[in-house]
Amino acid sequence: MNNVKKAPAQLTLFALVWPIFIESLLRILFGNVDTFMLSAYSDNSVAGVGAANQFVSIIILMFQVVSSGCTIIISQYLGAENKKRASDVALVSIGFNMVLGIITSILMFTFSGSILKIMNFEQEIYNYSKEFLTIIGSFSFIQALSITVSAILRSYGLVRYPMYVNMGANILNIFGNSIFIYGLFGVPVLGVRGVAISTVVSQLIGLIAIIVVLVKNVDMGFSTKKISSLPINIVKEVLRDIFKIGGPSAGESLSYNLSQIVITAIIGTMGAYALTARVYVFNLMLLIMLASMSIGQGTQIIIGRLVGAEKMDEAYKTCIRSLKIAIAVSFSVAILFAVLSRPLLGLFTDDPKILSVGSMLLLITIVLEPGRAFNIVLGFSLKGAGDAKFILILGLIFMWVVAVFMSYILGVRLNLGLLGVWIAFALDEWIRGIFMLVRWKSRVWENLTLTKPVKELVSVTEL
Repeated sequence: MNNVKKAPAQLTLFALVWPIFIESLLRILFGNVDTFMLSAYSDNSVAGVGAANQFVSIIILMFQVVSSGCTIIISQYLGAENKKRASDVALVSIGFNMVLGIITSILMFTFSGSILKIMNFEQEIYNYSKEFLTIIGSFSFIQALSITVSAILRSYGLVRYPMYVNMGANILNIFGNSIFIYGLFGVPVLGVRGVAISTVVSQLIGLIAIIVVLVKNVDMGFSTKKISSLPINIVKEVLRDIFKIGGPSAGESLSYNLSQIVITAIIGTMGAYALTARVYVFNLMLLIMLASMSIGQGTQIIIGRLVGAEKMDEAYKTCIRSLKIAIAVSFSVAILFAVLSRPLLGLFTDDPKILSVGSMLLLITIVLEPGRAFNIVLGFSLKGAGDAKFILILGLIFMWVVAVFMSYILGVRLNLGLLGVWIAFALDEWIRGIFMLVRWKSRVWENLTLTKPVKELVSVTEL
């Protein structure tokens, strides 16, 4: 029997959102803690690691082709009470990403330096970036498996376990960073290399823990033997459905990250201070958008269940309700961060130029973040209903025509610098968000579900 041994009695938005919020916060803290602790080492090391992390994000996106697809499909099958099929999707997802992760690790170990040469970096920043990316990239298989297993647990409503695991991994990461950056216990100061080693070790321990949680809480017969013995026709069907959803979903995220790399190269022409300011402000913006991300992910799981159960009106209302909450929260937090911009940026640097520019960018964020809330919540909702291709097309058009092109025009040609880049960001988020709202209200997504429900349908309780 393929089912969950332990699961929440009611799948409410709040019950899903708060563990996802904390888990996402902890994931962001991996990057923020590294940035904060390296700021005591050198500003250029921060810029180098920040640039390397953009490529790490692209690596993660490759794994999210499968993990994002399996999250949506498992949710829909559970909504349709087809637990056997949900289990098959989980097993195929783990097996595929495990192989992909190993291949990626080999490639990153070999070609990290060559990849970074396409960026317009000063030599010191390049050296730091190469050192970090080579180490992190060589162990990409850890993130491949961790992301997949966490996605499966969230699909089954078991959102607290990834939160607990990430909490422990962050504590280990902070401890390891302290050892290698500050030379505790007589250990040599390794700087960027030490931070990378600490990150890999803490991620490996987290992976072991999350696999143990999966085996104990989801009865799906997880083992390499079980994965390899799945009939080839089932594997093909599952991968087809996963890539139908996960491909466009990850493609949209990949387009975003590639556009950010191009924009970073544009910012690189403005000087080292601009790159460093971008890293610091982006780290703070990640915290601002965290609530919208958590609400979006929780909403996606619920909408997947509702769509699988053919409860389309409930799915429609759930998205609109979540959107209103996300806009209110993101706007409020953006105002708070703008008011406290100097003290917050002061945690990372005392450079007056970076503090001045960063404060200005956080002021623009008050307008930017509500638009991003539209994008996030509506995007997750549309993907949860199976309408991922529309999101990809929208992203490919506006990320490049608006975000990238206007960043160059406003930032470089009109000499507005980072101010022009942030204005372009805000335009992109709002335009795409409005298009997504129109799409959701059209209810075209109601005909795109991948599952066929059985007679007895589950009831999903909303907030």
